[in-house]
Amino acid sequence: MNVIQSDVLVIGCGIAGAAAALRLAQDRQRQVTLITRADAPEESNTRYAQGGIVTLGAEDSAELLIQDVLAAGAGLSLPAAVRILAAEGPPLVQEVLIEQAAVPFDRAEGGDLAYGREGAHSRPRVIHVGDATGRAIIQGMLNLLRQQPNVRIVTQATAVDLITFPHHARDPLTVYEPITCHGAYVYEQGQRTVSRYLAGATLLATGGLGRIYRHTTNPRGARGDGLAMAYRAGARVINAEYVQFHPTALALPDGEGFLISEAVRGEGGRLLTPDGHPFMADYAPRWRDLAPRDVVARAIHHEMVEHGYPHVLLDIHSTMSAENIQERFPTIYTRCMELGVDITRQPIPVVPAAHYFCGGVWADERGRTTVEKLYAAGEVACAGVHGANRLASTSLLEGLVWGDRAAQDIAARGALTITAAADIPPWEEEGVLEEADPALIWRDMRTIQHTMWHYVGLVRSARRLTRALQDLNHLGKEIDVFYRTTRLTDPLIGLRHSVQAALIVARAAQHNRQSRGCHYRDDRKSTALM
Repeated sequence: MNVIQSDVLVIGCGIAGAAAALRLAQDRQRQVTLITRADAPEESNTRYAQGGIVTLGAEDSAELLIQDVLAAGAGLSLPAAVRILAAEGPPLVQEVLIEQAAVPFDRAEGGDLAYGREGAHSRPRVIHVGDATGRAIIQGMLNLLRQQPNVRIVTQATAVDLITFPHHARDPLTVYEPITCHGAYVYEQGQRTVSRYLAGATLLATGGLGRIYRHTTNPRGARGDGLAMAYRAGARVINAEYVQFHPTALALPDGEGFLISEAVRGEGGRLLTPDGHPFMADYAPRWRDLAPRDVVARAIHHEMVEHGYPHVLLDIHSTMSAENIQERFPTIYTRCMELGVDITRQPIPVVPAAHYFCGGVWADERGRTTVEKLYAAGEVACAGVHGANRLASTSLLEGLVWGDRAAQDIAARGALTITAAADIPPWEEEGVLEEADPALIWRDMRTIQHTMWHYVGLVRSARRLTRALQDLNHLGKEIDVFYRTTRLTDPLIGLRHSVQAALIVARAAQHNRQSRGCHYRDDRKSTALM
């Protein structure tokens, strides 16, 4: 069984993990290993971020940004964390993304950055690269990382569990010490073996959990891996009931999961019922189509349930020229055209979809978790910025800031002690003979997704949540037996992580009876399914 030692192990190759690795790589004596379960390091939630990243616009200020983040967070955002985001985020965008990674953000005619405005922002402050901002950002950052001799990037490497003491210690006396992370057991997909990745510090940057829902904008890897591992290791998890649904995902069979960026509404797009009624003024007279995401998503949901609509429409062609649409939204235009919708001539059919996890592994202002030597940054973490509802295009900025902050804190520790391999038992598969049945994994995953969508979705109630927990607890026991008697595969590991993540979200939703932000309880209508 392989043993890979590094000063720092980073699990996840999105903006948070990449930002941390770039900062840590400045010390050439420090060895950093980044792992990802994907075939290519570019494949992460970051890659699919269309709209852009928040900075400060031309007539803007940190105080205005703070006010907007706090307002969107519905009273649950941590003011100190929001102030950190507003103070440190824009300079990091300039230093890391523009100057170092040379991300080609769109420019206005005079050469200045082109600022867009999205829902619940009081000023235009979102910079973008067409509608493929995340892809451009992560490509630029990974290009930089590949130039660092002390950074190793490993693909097709699925984290199975965190290695923690006392749980994995050979020495029984470690039971008297705080829970401490020493790396992770990692499944090497190509070799079908589990390696011990040992490190002096470990950063979780695994992204979100949208794939535990039937409809989501998230890629396949967003199945709650980091959340589940941290929870099993004993890390504190908070705000797990706050799952943000993006109002507008493409509502076509072959377009499942394709995001229609909020920037479309920021550029003047309007939401209509299938018979052409612009309905957002009925729900949010002040903001209309630029209301916070939870408001817009519930408004769409209500229209669909009340009137039996299969979807609503998003009209951009009435307010934007065909040339400007193709220039500003080339990815959306191309994908819709492939599916027979010309957005320069007709509205886009859209539905809400699970999009962003506002809760997560509790992390302080430096990315530290409640487990010693374990850090968390990005969507897997909850540092308090997003509260009960994330403000549009702040997720990339938060990942950048907290990835950088975690790296600075790790660097400040000085020399990092790596636990000897002899002190940690190798992964055991003795007695595991059965091969994983893809049909069983697919069916169990579908059960999780449908349960979460119908019972722990946009509108929750006591009856639905009770049913969800009954079903998920039963399924969780079945999956645990399946997992312990079957040879590992990436889908099997993901199934185990997913049911754990689903239970965490459902329990938190049941416990919190107060509607706030994207956690909406309506116990009076407990029989009306989504």
